[in-house]
Amino acid sequence: MNPIILVVGLLCLAQPAYAAALQPDAINTAEFSGKIPTEDKLSPLAVKLQVLLDRAHFSPGEIDGRFGENVEKALAAYAEANALPPGKALTPEIWAKLKANSGDPVLAQYTLTAQDLKGPFLAKLPAKMEQMKTLKHLNYTGPKEALSERFHISQELLAELNPGQKFNRAGDAITIVSLPPEAMPTPATRLEVDKERQTVKAFAQDGSLLAFYPASVGSEEKPTPSGALKVDTVDANPNYRYNPKYKFSGVKSKKPFNIKPGPNNPVGAMWIGLSEPGYGIHGTADPSRVSKSDSHGCVRLTNWDVLRLSRMVKKGVEVAFVDDQQAAK
Repeated sequence: MNPIILVVGLLCLAQPAYAAALQPDAINTAEFSGKIPTEDKLSPLAVKLQVLLDRAHFSPGEIDGRFGENVEKALAAYAEANALPPGKALTPEIWAKLKANSGDPVLAQYTLTAQDLKGPFLAKLPAKMEQMKTLKHLNYTGPKEALSERFHISQELLAELNPGQKFNRAGDAITIVSLPPEAMPTPATRLEVDKERQTVKAFAQDGSLLAFYPASVGSEEKPTPSGALKVDTVDANPNYRYNPKYKFSGVKSKKPFNIKPGPNNPVGAMWIGLSEPGYGIHGTADPSRVSKSDSHGCVRLTNWDVLRLSRMVKKGVEVAFVDDQQAAK
């Protein structure tokens, strides 16, 4: 049975009352009046803005309903791509263009299926890598986490939109972010990893900016390389192999070991290997930390963003590592 998705219209649905500010109607009809939402509060406008940016492939990272730094980075990249005045603020021009390119309601109803609840799931994700090596898979910890990644939304916001919902019964209708089917993307011929801004940009053959992603780039233990590399491999559901020479904090093993595939694997659901051995662009088990914490020398995106990026690249695509000053040129 195929999942059933119904657009949430202007009429309230017969569900428990939401917090007034996060009713689907308030989010779907939110408009920009010139006032920027604050990061410390959930905002209908912020939810709608994040969804519109995500649909445009200028990712705000995890859709969490807050106007944070990753939203500002995405807005700056979107302005650059569309020849709009530069800056990281939401403007009437940006808002109008985002809405014109994606007019459908940003929230929808989704009916849970038996497949959504089937698993297998992890009882708990171990905190240490050594504890992961004995597991047969690094899958999601439950339907709620799986659904949140599928619809690019934080588990906290998913719960806010569905008060009292346990996400454990097939046939239940839940409110989710409405994401249209992915079209075949324009191939990227160059990626730019900004080590200071913590971002990844994908460019077309003609130099136009195709897509943008917030990223966690490098660490003190394993600094990210400089200069130009190339894409070497594109591997879905990779194994992770720990190399003890990197001496990652919290890992005591002096011998290499492998961790099985899964979205909660240390490199997530996708590995885009680079021409420098041991370095790549990959996913993560914790999308809320993307662009807000270090990566172990590599470039970490949300799982859904690295999956999108993987469809745009192939072996030989240039990957330029730049600093803030170089990126501004």
